[in-house]
Amino acid sequence: MKIGMNIPIMVPGIDREKMLAWCRGIDEGPWSSLAVGERINFPNHAAIPTLAMAAALTERVRIMSYVLIMPMHSEVNRAKELATIDVISQGRLTLGVGAGAREEDYQAVGAAFGKKRLSQLESQVATMKRVWAGEIVVDGPLRPVEPAPFQEGGPPILVASLSEAAIKHVSRWADGLAGFSFGPSIEEIENTFAFARDAWKQAGRSEPRLLTSFWYALGNDAREQLDSYLHRYLNFFGADAAKALAKNVTCDSAQKLKDMIRRIEDTGAEEVSLVPTTSDPDELARTADALRV
Repeated sequence: MKIGMNIPIMVPGIDREKMLAWCRGIDEGPWSSLAVGERINFPNHAAIPTLAMAAALTERVRIMSYVLIMPMHSEVNRAKELATIDVISQGRLTLGVGAGAREEDYQAVGAAFGKKRLSQLESQVATMKRVWAGEIVVDGPLRPVEPAPFQEGGPPILVASLSEAAIKHVSRWADGLAGFSFGPSIEEIENTFAFARDAWKQAGRSEPRLLTSFWYALGNDAREQLDSYLHRYLNFFGADAAKALAKNVTCDSAQKLKDMIRRIEDTGAEEVSLVPTTSDPDELARTADALRV
């Protein structure tokens, strides 16, 4: 199983030097991918420029969006931005997308928080694939939207879908799942993967790519660090709910991290993308030491 790493852009105050250190440290380390997430009403850096920066600063690792909330954005503009990142990275981009659950983020960018966001996402992906294939997607232009992506047909597309209904929906067109487990919970991961395998089979498609992700913290202040991060990140549920939810996140030691990685590997996951809860680049070395990789 591959082990990827998120840049901790959700930790407030991460500056240029730390961003450079994380990108270079991930690329030079044992990690398989470098991932970036997206939020709007939050003190994080924007996803697209961060992905572009990571593509330019690295040479080896996959560059992954984990995940972009597509219905908040123009699919044609996103297709152009992502093709550019794919060119910069020389074909190392993996696209993780989702429909999102934070209405306030939709409101902030002037997008409708509709009830059929998953169907909207499917339509957007179809349009992006047409753009990447060089088709002209509206009447009138003399040229298609360019550049063409480095990867023929565009990057692999994984979807952040966890409910059975959502997984069944995306099994018709996605390459796999960009999952996330809150606890993490091995039972949840196993059940999600099993349903995905069956859904892809029922759709007449080959085995899905199965990825998952989770939060963790290491060191003497790991529990305090994890709680501080989660109280802030989950605050859109309300302060009391955020504190209650944080108690369910358990990976706060080197041994727990190592055990969880071993158990996730047993589920048949292709890759796990770790989500650090500190901006300290030394966490990369601590994590590698904890996993002995």
